[in-house]
Amino acid sequence: MSNNDFIEFFDGGLAPTLDSLGGKGASLVTMTAAGMPVPPGFVVNTAAFRAFMGAGLDEIIAGHLAGLDPEDIAAVDKASAAIRELIISRPVPDSLREVTRAAYADLQSRFESEVPLAVRSSATAEDLPDASFAGQQDTYLWLNGYASVAEHIRACWASLYTSRAIIYRVKNNIPDEGLCMAVVVQKMVNARIAGVAMTLDPTNGDRSKITVDASWGVGEMVVSGTVTPDNIQLDKVTLAVITEHIGDKHAELIPDPATNSLVEREVEAERRNVLCLTTAELEAVALLAKRAEKHYKSPQDVEWALDADLPDGENLLLLQARPETVHSSKAPAPKPSTGGYASSMGFGSITSSLMKIAN
Repeated sequence: MSNNDFIEFFDGGLAPTLDSLGGKGASLVTMTAAGMPVPPGFVVNTAAFRAFMGAGLDEIIAGHLAGLDPEDIAAVDKASAAIRELIISRPVPDSLREVTRAAYADLQSRFESEVPLAVRSSATAEDLPDASFAGQQDTYLWLNGYASVAEHIRACWASLYTSRAIIYRVKNNIPDEGLCMAVVVQKMVNARIAGVAMTLDPTNGDRSKITVDASWGVGEMVVSGTVTPDNIQLDKVTLAVITEHIGDKHAELIPDPATNSLVEREVEAERRNVLCLTTAELEAVALLAKRAEKHYKSPQDVEWALDADLPDGENLLLLQARPETVHSSKAPAPKPSTGGYASSMGFGSITSSLMKIAN
């Protein structure tokens, strides 16, 4: 594992900064340093983005964005398409291509054979406590080979200028000048079950609760709202279940070994009608969320997965943790007389990798 001006490995030992690694990247490096079960990978930092963009492109992009009306969807779509084509078709400098290829080989050397990777955008405006920017850029899953990874790193850079991202920045007065994109590259996880854990009640901000959403397969279908997941609420101190709702969970995304890709399949009735997590797994997810909250000292939205390739008790992975943005800006509610906590949380995106949980 070797860091350089453009690449930082999660376990590279350097202090993470939001300006260099973006929200996702900085969080993954921080959690790795804290000994949490984070999938292995590296970040192509914002210096790489600036080296790729080079001289002159910023001015061309600014020209496309000048005077855009966020309500004029056709005009925004036209500007977005033009900017993304500029980025996708732009050659990558040789020096940047070489260090990215070396980082890819370095990561793959950790495994017995070459493994699929996920490529995730990590914008510097993303995951800030006062800017609920989650999901404005792209994530690409189950990528095989360096050529595909390199292509999708550039696609992540281009996703900084999707129509939805452009509109979001305009409406929230986030300037485009100086905007940068880092990109996370990490090993895919073979998720048997995945979801989100929030260290509060998202409906009212009560910090004495932990709320878990869980469904079969890779978590993208939970995040996108494609499936209705199981929803369980626990007491944060005792981990006793307060409420539980069995979601329909009608479909799942699973790896297809024949094509090394993710495929959607229907979930049979007997798995739809039961909770996908056992009691032990549910408690492990809740404890992992509590660890993240204790580490960051604020309510967290934690993305997690149970890896089908790992043995029980060693298969829970922390994919991402971000601060809650909905309730945390509000004054905390009074503590209940029985003790406990009180406040709130948000929601995220998902991908993956492989690593044993550190208890």
